[in-house]
This record gives sequence, C-alpha cells and structure tokens, in this order.
Amino acid sequence: MPLSRSRDYMSIGEVLDSLKEEFSDISISKIRFLEAEGLIDPERTGSGYRKFFDRDVQRLQYILQLQRDHFMPLKVIRKRLAEADAHGGVLRAVGVPSAPSGNGSAEPEAAQDLTGVLLSLQELCRAAGLTDDEFQGLVDFGVMVVKEEGSYDENDLVIAKAARKFFQFGVEPRHLRMYKQFADREADFFQRVVLPFARRKDAESQREAARSMHELMGLSRQMREGILKTALRETL
Repeated sequence: MPLSRSRDYMSIGEVLDSLKEEFSDISISKIRFLEAEGLIDPERTGSGYRKFFDRDVQRLQYILQLQRDHFMPLKVIRKRLAEADAHGGVLRAVGVPSAPSGNGSAEPEAAQDLTGVLLSLQELCRAAGLTDDEFQGLVDFGVMVVKEEGSYDENDLVIAKAARKFFQFGVEPRHLRMYKQFADREADFFQRVVLPFARRKDAESQREAARSMHELMGLSRQMREGILKTALRETL
C-alpha cells in the first residue's frame, strides 16, 4: 500500500520497499531496466517522478515472479504481457504452461529461447545448481565474473550450467580456465577477421560484420569438434 494517504500511488522507492521482502534481489536499477525494456510503463508526475499505481505494482510482481521462479527470458515475458494487454490486462497465473507448439513439443518456453534472460547471482546459482563455493571458484579462475547489480544474462547461465555438469565428472574450476583462455584468443582472432567491415559505420557493413561473426562461430564449433574427435579416436 502507498506510504502516503495523500495519494493513491507509490514512488519507485516505496515500490522497492514494498517488494523487498518477497524479492530480495530487487533494486531501483532493475525496475528502471524493466521500464527501459518496455515491460512496465508507470505514469510520471509533472516533475518527472514515476507513479506506481496498484496495477503497475501487480505487473511488476508478475514479471519478477516469472524471472525468479521460471527463469523466463524477457522475450517470452513480453509476449505474455502483450497477450494480457490484449485481453483487458488479465495476467496469466504464474506456472500455467503454455499451449503446445504445432510440432507437439512440450519444451518449456524459457528453454526454447533464453535471449534476454536477466538473473541475480542467487537466481543464476539456483538455476544452474551451483553452490556459492563453486561459483566463487569459477570467478577465481576467470571463467565467470561478479557483475554489479547481479545482471547475469543467458550466456552466463549457459556457462554456469556447463560448469556444473563438468563438476559432476570431478572436474575443478581451475581445469575450466583453459576454455576462457581459448575463447579470449578466438574472440581476438575473429575480431581481426571482421575488422574491415566493423570499421565501416554504414548499416550494411555492420550487418555483414555481424553475419561474418556468427558464421565464424559456427565454423569454429565444427573445427573444434572435428579436431577433438580425431584426437580421441581411440577412446570413442
């Protein structure tokens, strides 16, 4: 409820205080980020301060629940909100599965496309099954980094999940450092390859640079797999 009886809305600070107990990792910067992404749209006072009415707070709670409990990417959350807006703003209950796709797959929405995932450190570790010590080990050996405001994305989640599976084989964080070293060298190589396009500022050159980078990444995966299988031929 608003902290002031003189108005029927809350400020961003009051919203933060009201949700902090349920969502311990919430911050003003995260609320602002969700607004910048177009997921919430609070009104403004004449002085430019945000006005959060009950409907805005409920919408924010819904978004935070989808992120925390289902690790749902912003792309999917945006789609759910758009569907809700088209039906009078009625939000679908959290945890209700989506209708199956045309191919009959029951794969969860969040597993199909992780683009736009934004997790706190606690959410990242919970999603990947990492302990605090395991995460710190990855940080100590440069495989992962501690990020301000807990803004871990889909790539961090992929790395964390892969690391956890390595740990199940008895691998330690120090052994995974080589992947970071390989990736840094490869990234530097790719950047030099696409540099002629990247230096140009026109839209077509930028698109060509992005296309080339994605193609190089695909070729790299093929090359690594082929070389690794050759090296392990007697074992496989």
